[in-house]
Amino acid sequence: MQNNKSLFITLGIILLLVFGYIYYYNSFINLEEEINGRWAEIENNLQRRADLIPNLVATVKGYASHEEEIFTEIAQARSRLLGAQGVTDTVRASAAMESALGRLLAIVEAYPQLKADRSFLGLQDELAGTENRLSVARLRYNEAVKAYNARIRRLPARIVAGMMGLEAKEYFQIEEAARELPKVEF
Repeated sequence: MQNNKSLFITLGIILLLVFGYIYYYNSFINLEEEINGRWAEIENNLQRRADLIPNLVATVKGYASHEEEIFTEIAQARSRLLGAQGVTDTVRASAAMESALGRLLAIVEAYPQLKADRSFLGLQDELAGTENRLSVARLRYNEAVKAYNARIRRLPARIVAGMMGLEAKEYFQIEEAARELPKVEF
């Protein structure tokens, strides 16, 4: 009788461990998919912004064709953004794009007729809407990363995460250089 009791306890512990492993394994998969979905949302908004930029540049060029340096900078930043791989590369490319766009919009201040142009105003509104969506997407991505990173560090999930080889994910953080206001000279 004692032998059967020990067998049931051992079997119960094994089942508990197996079901615990399955639970944590599936929760990590769900969290990773949440992060992937949130990252895709960021990429979609970055792509939308990149798609708006040529039209914005073309409109500004009509009024300020001699500002060639900023147009070149925007083209280069856009290319880097479209070719970015991974979080760190994307953050750097996005910061460069934001800086270039900031300089472009500062230049626009010198052209009152451009600021009144309907197509420019429409593009500027679309860009502002895209920037707002991008900001929300970054926030959601970082929240998903935070949940994942916290989960893989807590016990007993940490044991399963270690067995699966999971590591902390990177946050989408603005670089220090991007926090500075662009310097525009006329």
